[in-house]
Amino acid sequence: MRLPKLTPPGTDGLKNFFSPVFWCTSDHQYVMESMKAAAAKVLPGSHIADNFFTWGRNNSMLEDGAFLEAWNKNVESDADRAIVWRRYILACAGYHCVQLKGDFVECGAYTGVGIKTVIDYLGGPEFPKTYWGYDLFEHTPGMAHHALPKHGPDLFAQVQAKFSGYPNVKLIKGNIPSVFARNSPKKIAFLHIDLNEAPAEIAVLDHLFDRVVPAGMIVLDDYEWAGYRAQKLAEDPWFEAHGYRVMPLPTGQGLVFKR
Repeated sequence: MRLPKLTPPGTDGLKNFFSPVFWCTSDHQYVMESMKAAAAKVLPGSHIADNFFTWGRNNSMLEDGAFLEAWNKNVESDADRAIVWRRYILACAGYHCVQLKGDFVECGAYTGVGIKTVIDYLGGPEFPKTYWGYDLFEHTPGMAHHALPKHGPDLFAQVQAKFSGYPNVKLIKGNIPSVFARNSPKKIAFLHIDLNEAPAEIAVLDHLFDRVVPAGMIVLDDYEWAGYRAQKLAEDPWFEAHGYRVMPLPTGQGLVFKR
């Protein structure tokens, strides 16, 4: 197993990060300019992106050379660039989980950028585990979740081509949870859920949570986002019934460690 070496901290001061992609605002320009003006009046180490403005932080993801290489290699859109902190949460969770028994699973693979960033951080084509990516890769008006820009009949083939040199990636097209009956791992070390709707995410937990090994990690991409509050309202009682509490992260994600 080839784990990435952590780059020694630099001596050139704290790095700032700014990506002008924000959601849930009626005046994007005002928000962008206001945050830029505020950043000029606070200590270094600021992060402005993904509806997330903080300062006086180490911005560790910007000092991790192996992560920066994997991230820059896979960014395909302004939105990808904006969620760098979310991607680093996944990369660090992957670093932990790749040392456990069990496969990696992503429910809501979309374009595959998240999967590929984690894999490239942890060895690229030599990634030692099977990484399962589930999605419909398309969208119809009757679906509960909203469409994303690249949804369509060609997306699945495009994502398959992206992983042509990655033998341990299994992309599965189909409806959750019925698709798990045909293709799914028995043991899971890392489970990332990003389905943008409560019923499907609860279905994933019902079918896969018990397969997550002790010390395995579950990352809920939208848990702390107010725009996806229905997911939190469904997932809180589910986890409480199982004796767990979701840790809300400032990135908008939710984190659970399996016992």
